This record gives sequence, structure tokens and C-alpha cells, in this order.
Amino acid sequence: MTQVIVICGATATGKSDLAVELAIELGGEVINADSMQLYKGMDIGTAKLPVRERRNIPHHLLDVLTVNHDATVAWYQERARACISEIHERGKPAIIVGGTGLYIKSILDELNFPDTDPQVRQRLEKMGEELGADYLFRMLQEKDPAAALAIDRANTRRVIRALEVIEITGEPFTAHLPREDSSRYPDALQFGLVMDREHLRERIDQRVDRMWEAGFVDEVDQLIEAGIREGTTAQRALGYAQVLAMRDGTISEEHAKEETKRATRQYARRQETWFSRDMRIQWIAQHQPRRETILEKINS
Repeated sequence: MTQVIVICGATATGKSDLAVELAIELGGEVINADSMQLYKGMDIGTAKLPVRERRNIPHHLLDVLTVNHDATVAWYQERARACISEIHERGKPAIIVGGTGLYIKSILDELNFPDTDPQVRQRLEKMGEELGADYLFRMLQEKDPAAALAIDRANTRRVIRALEVIEITGEPFTAHLPREDSSRYPDALQFGLVMDREHLRERIDQRVDRMWEAGFVDEVDQLIEAGIREGTTAQRALGYAQVLAMRDGTISEEHAKEETKRATRQYARRQETWFSRDMRIQWIAQHQPRRETILEKINS
């Protein structure tokens, strides 16, 4: 049996539920590959699967960081690969699930990022403070359009890191991403979930509405007390950034909600573009029986 299975795709396509179904069928364990589900307390806004819906399937790399800490891709890679080794030692397949493409790629393939340069980093950070995050993102779009597709414009820390790598090496940031021919797990099977644009838009809008109904604003208020403003990553997450702006008085609650929907739809398009570049992914359309189709491919 294949020992590493990946379920990827855009947000709101049903990846988490499918991963649990496959884990039950295959006797596997699940590894989270959503960068925001790493954080404790970020549950409603990240659509983190509640414990009762995990159906006694072990889930790894959920709730492992507090909101005032930041994760790096290298940090994630080390821990995810350690989880895979432990799962394999138990004789089980590892099912990786999430929509953070760079995290998934860091597990499967070899990273080749240069060390940081404090002077370059400091200059870029100062530029961001003076000219704004949008200015930095436009710089990245000009220097490396492919990297701009992979990185959330709201994640200033990662935008700065990409610009830093470009300046240090004189090469595009994407030149230092893992290559598909250097796979750590060459027998891994990747399955991508895809939906038509209108259906996905509807699901995203419904999800955001449910977030608000489930007490999302209260969740963000609790995270403010827990120090979400002290970290650079968690506070920029979709929905959380909008509610924080609402609490700052810069936008209304209705605007925060609509902006969350708009930003999530944009993010989904970037995810689709990122994953479409990986020819190893086998795509499962919304009209196909997902679990049965994937099991058939695994067993073929």
C-alpha cells in the first residue's frame, strides 16, 4: 500500500472530511498541511475539524503553536517528516491534508533555501513599515510572479523572505523551491479536489456565514487576549485580519464579513493556480465519487 497520500486543493472543497474517510478505510493517520490550523484557538475561522468529527483518527500538527509565535516552512518540514516516520513505524499510511501548497511541497520534495541576511531583512522590513505591505507585494509580483501566486499578500513576513532570497541569490525565489525530481517520497500519491468556480464561491460564502453564526468574532476576541497581535502570521489569517480591523474601528462588521468572503475567494484562486503547476497531482472532479475514486487509484 502507498505509505504517503496527499489530499490537496482550494479552501472549502471538503478535504478534511475526505481525509478522515480515507484514514478509516486505510487504517491511516492524518497530518495537517494548513498553515493556520497549526495555531491553538484558531478553530472557527480556519474550519478546523472538531474533535468529534475526527472519528478517533489521530490528527497531527493541529494546535501546536500559540498565536504569538510564527512558523517557518523549515520548522514545519522537520516536524511533518518526523510525523510521517512515526506513523510508518506503526505500520500505517500517512494522509497529508491541507491547502498550503508550500507546506505540502516542503514535505514531499527537498528545500534549498539560503540563510537569512540580517541587513537585507532589516532594510526590507523598514521599507514595509514606511511604504506598506502592498508595496512589497507589488515588488514581488514584478521580480517573481510565480512566487506572488504562492504567497498570501497579507503574509508580509513571507513576502519579505521571498524578496530577501531574491536579493541574496540574484535568482527568483521559486528557483529555490523544491524540485519535483528530488522527491523525498517518490511513491507518494497526490489527489487534488476541484470544483467549478461558481459552486466554490457559493461554498466559501456559506462557510463565512456559518463562521459568524458559530461565534467567530468571539473567537477573535479571545485570541486578542491570548496575544494574536504579537505574532506576525496568525493575525494576518483570512477572517482574523478582517475582524481585527473591525475591532480597531477601521471597518464595520458587515464590511469585515464581506471582505473575508472576497479575500477567501481570491486565496482559493491562488491555491488552484499553485497546485495546477504540479503534474503529479491527480485531480478529482466534484461529480466523481471521491473516496471510491481515490481508493481505486491507490489499489490499482
